[in-house]
Amino acid sequence: MVRPLLPQPWMHRAYDLALAVLVAYTTLFYDTGYDQLIGLSMALAVVFRRRAPLTVMAVVAALALTQYLLAALAEPLAGELTGYDIALLIAMVTVVIHAEETWKAYAAGAIVVVGTVLAFGGISSLNSAADWDEFNENLTFTGICAAVWLTAYVLRTRRLLVAALEERAAGAERERAHLVRLAAVEERAAIARELHDVVAHSLAVMIIQADGARYAIAADQDKASKAMRAVAGTGRDALEDMRGIVEVLRGTKRSGTDGDGDGADDRRRVGLAHLEPLVERARAAGLQVDLRVEGEPQGLSTAEELTLFRIAQESMTNALRHAGPEAHVTVTLEFRDGTAVLEVLDDGAGKLAGSAPVLPGSGGNGLVGMRERVDVHGGRFTAGPRLGPGWQIKVELPAKAAA
Repeated sequence: MVRPLLPQPWMHRAYDLALAVLVAYTTLFYDTGYDQLIGLSMALAVVFRRRAPLTVMAVVAALALTQYLLAALAEPLAGELTGYDIALLIAMVTVVIHAEETWKAYAAGAIVVVGTVLAFGGISSLNSAADWDEFNENLTFTGICAAVWLTAYVLRTRRLLVAALEERAAGAERERAHLVRLAAVEERAAIARELHDVVAHSLAVMIIQADGARYAIAADQDKASKAMRAVAGTGRDALEDMRGIVEVLRGTKRSGTDGDGDGADDRRRVGLAHLEPLVERARAAGLQVDLRVEGEPQGLSTAEELTLFRIAQESMTNALRHAGPEAHVTVTLEFRDGTAVLEVLDDGAGKLAGSAPVLPGSGGNGLVGMRERVDVHGGRFTAGPRLGPGWQIKVELPAKAAA
């Protein structure tokens, strides 16, 4: 993209200095000392016109009025314009273009109009007969001043428009960068949840099965062999899930949408259809799991099915971690009035909180991840201990299609 060539600060300073030299040059055509002094003072003021536009306008107007009064005193009825009075037009243009308040632009124009009337009409000429030649000259010069003022006002409008567009572009750029950061944070959180669910559940099942196989290998080789097959199957499933996540991180697998715009993608194909195999895997790990499904899963998106599946998975993993393989877990999934309700209850293996063994490496990210998943879809999530031993988790997820 080619950037436009913008004026540099030194260019502005050189331009202002050139205008000051022009004003000072006009004083060479006057012999009187006060003309040269006033003209040079105006030229000096023009140098600072960008720094203080209104102040420069006031100084130049005061000098012009002083010149008019001195000329009128020296030769009554002879107040007239001078060459260096062009500084007044320069100051007016500067105020109109660069002043922040609009009233300053109108005030600058009014000062020039008053000065024109005084220069051509004079104070005493208000009572004299109208001179058509002088009137036409006055009218022509006033028209020129008005044209200069209008041109400056157009430039002012353009400057403000460009400034507004630049601010809007900068705001859009900041908003885009903010949205990119938010998207990156959300994606990292989603990947972190996936990694936690895959690793925590699979490793918990594999550890339980491996421990069971180690104890049963001498007494019951068939049972040990079954446990090792479960370990191998769980490991293969976890490896497949991990491969899908890594492919997304590398950018070799394209993300899609589930039709409702919330970004369910190809790396997570699991859903409620995989709930029964999940329960069988938990049973193979030693949990006593009862699964009840009531109603038909209508109106659920792929992302919502994934959320329900992962919460059920994490809930059974927590039961296996904290209550042990002897725990009894009840998984209930109901569909009613456009809402999917998932409830997972465990009895804590009959042990009160704090007395059940905890597997090494168990952490506190599971409940946080479950709550985040539910919040994304506008559902309700509750989790806590039951009265007596055990734990309960309940999720109410509105189906988007039904909503």
